[in-house]
Amino acid sequence: MRTVTLRDVVSVVGGGTPRKSVGDYYGGHIPWVTPKDMKRSLIESSEITLTPKGVTNSPAKLIPAGSVLLVVRSGVLKHTLPVALTTKPVTVNQDMKALVPNGAVYGGYLARLVKALQPKVLSWVRATTADNFPIDNLLDLEICLPPLDEQRRIAAILDQADAIRTKRRNVFAEIDALEESIFRDMFGDVVAGSTVEDVAAADRSSIRTGPFGSQLLHGEFVDDGIAVLGLDNVVNNQFRWAERRYITPKKYAQLARYTVHAGDVLISIMGTVGRCAVVPEDIPTAINTKHLCAITVDRQRLEPLFLRAAFLWHPESRAHLRRQTKGSIMDGLNMGIIKSMPIPVPDMDQQKKFVTRIAAVTGRQIAARQLLVEHDELFASLQSRAFRGEL
Repeated sequence: MRTVTLRDVVSVVGGGTPRKSVGDYYGGHIPWVTPKDMKRSLIESSEITLTPKGVTNSPAKLIPAGSVLLVVRSGVLKHTLPVALTTKPVTVNQDMKALVPNGAVYGGYLARLVKALQPKVLSWVRATTADNFPIDNLLDLEICLPPLDEQRRIAAILDQADAIRTKRRNVFAEIDALEESIFRDMFGDVVAGSTVEDVAAADRSSIRTGPFGSQLLHGEFVDDGIAVLGLDNVVNNQFRWAERRYITPKKYAQLARYTVHAGDVLISIMGTVGRCAVVPEDIPTAINTKHLCAITVDRQRLEPLFLRAAFLWHPESRAHLRRQTKGSIMDGLNMGIIKSMPIPVPDMDQQKKFVTRIAAVTGRQIAARQLLVEHDELFASLQSRAFRGEL
């Protein structure tokens, strides 16, 4: 095994965009890969294609099969480095680069190696007009390069291990989809004859957002104390502890009216909008930020889990949200839109039956998530050993 820099074993090909005003440049058989297409590890097609004329008359150069594509400029670089291997000749736009092997490195091995370097590469990302990183930093990295036959063997082992991880993720996605299927089967045709405001608890602050402006400054967060819930606690439509934020008991005394209670339904209304989760029963004393709307429901009329499901999946509720936000919930939500959202209110026996069925699904989700974590840890260990020459 020898040590080389990436620059020693690849050539870099950039991309570009043919003039959009020339129709003859588009709609051919040549893939034109953009960051939107980089959601899979093998690239053989793209959303937009070019004609040979479009390639000839633009900066988009033809890249051979077996090359490694990576995104070098995109907001996705805040958290992920998309990497893929080409299985046929392609072109790319200006937000992409291609690493073309020179014969000393196998493309499948190179793709796995670059993806394994994701943490290091993301540490280089700089936010200017768009998130990006200097490709020269990557090219100057030293790597251990075994013989080609060994590279192919390592790539095959990692491909097989990753395929197992993918199957686990697919199982998890199917379990996730069960919740929606159960709700639609039980309540999809039930008329939404009430509104969120109708089923909120009698207390005048039963529908509320968190403190605004100078009421709570970022500099007032401390390492321990009263928890402050934000977007990261609801982003997956399930309540999760993520980044921990706290305020002092003294500050909490000023903001106690924003207290979050067990069973409250939280909806994100700023930032990542339209996420919904139910606060668990074991919640410690906590408040929510201005990014969330908290709803305390009348538990005699409505189960919190049912309200969450209606918000996410009932056709009349979703239609209301689309109308009020001009077709995209991402345009923004406010308390007025949420209060007036129509929802069905079936009898409590039916709601409790739904909650029981969802509890069974949740148990399977927890088990599947734990398996995913274990597989990810095993894959990371396997990958680390592979690139140290220990497989």
